[in-house]
Amino acid sequence: MCYYLVNGIYLEWATFVKTISMPQGEKRKLFSERQKSTRKDVERAFGVLQSRFAIVRGPERVWHVDTWKNIMYACIILHNMIVEDERHTYNINFDYDNGCNEVSTTDVSIAPHPIFTAT
Repeated sequence: MCYYLVNGIYLEWATFVKTISMPQGEKRKLFSERQKSTRKDVERAFGVLQSRFAIVRGPERVWHVDTWKNIMYACIILHNMIVEDERHTYNINFDYDNGCNEVSTTDVSIAPHPIFTAT
């Protein structure tokens, strides 16, 4: 049986674990804090997938649960592959020699671009 971390808008079901609104005691405070943190992490991760893949934003009710699960796995795997492929672009070089903190990630040409040159 699975449990789902939810907020107060969901129904009272045995599988829904809602946030404790006013936790009393150290154990309940710690549980509430960890639950909120985990729920926020999941919401952020899902937001990243929604922003990257339109299929995640669409209506999911038309597919069977196994199909939806496979779509989510595929999106997560693709996202991880994209992040891994773009990892080399994360290396930011700071130029400390000239006294300022300019960021240099690529070579930039200051010459006018031929498309934008007035004729």
